[in-house]
Amino acid sequence: MGTEMSGFELLLLGVLLLVVVLFFGRGLGTMLKESREAPKDWGGLFLPLSGVILFVLLLMYLVSR
Repeated sequence: MGTEMSGFELLLLGVLLLVVVLFFGRGLGTMLKESREAPKDWGGLFLPLSGVILFVLLLMYLVSR
């Protein structure tokens, strides 16, 4: 685990990172633009999240009895 990368491995990692940024960069910009214009639906997030939290609290209560 303590081995360091050689220069060739670092070069390949840099090329791979550049390809990923170029490949996904345009799509990420479009996605961010569309997400700003999309209607907000916070109820769809908080309703299931609160259900999960209440369920976990119920389980903790039942185990502690």
